[in-house]
Amino acid sequence: MAIVQPGSFLTLHYRLAGPQGDIINTFADKPATLSLGTGELSPAVEQRLLGLEEGEHATFEIPAGEAFGERNADMQQWVARKLLDELGDPDERYTVGDVVQFPTPDGLGSYAGAVQQVREDGAVLFDFNHPLAGQPVTFEVRLIGVL
Repeated sequence: MAIVQPGSFLTLHYRLAGPQGDIINTFADKPATLSLGTGELSPAVEQRLLGLEEGEHATFEIPAGEAFGERNADMQQWVARKLLDELGDPDERYTVGDVVQFPTPDGLGSYAGAVQQVREDGAVLFDFNHPLAGQPVTFEVRLIGVL
């Protein structure tokens, strides 16, 4: 039976949930595939996978702040309407709760921010913290394959 080790390639179903419910849940859809150590999962979540056997189903309760760090007030930033227009659709209307993708400075990736507030001048306050930062997390996994 294959056992999860650092660098393992995994096929799995998993669920990440905070106090308000699921953030991601693949159990009702296709399984996910990922490689440990590539940053696809947080180090605290990956740590819980190590040593599990192929076919195993487990649930872990991860303490507040451990899975995705503590909330960081500096990760909330106002973005001017002019910049939003340059980065996306000038006709876009933002509402509290929307999640918006931004390109990384090198243009090769992206990161997300959740809309917290919209001012009359069109500027938008985004929270770039992970949605589960500073919260306890339930991590459920069913390992389908380990390579």
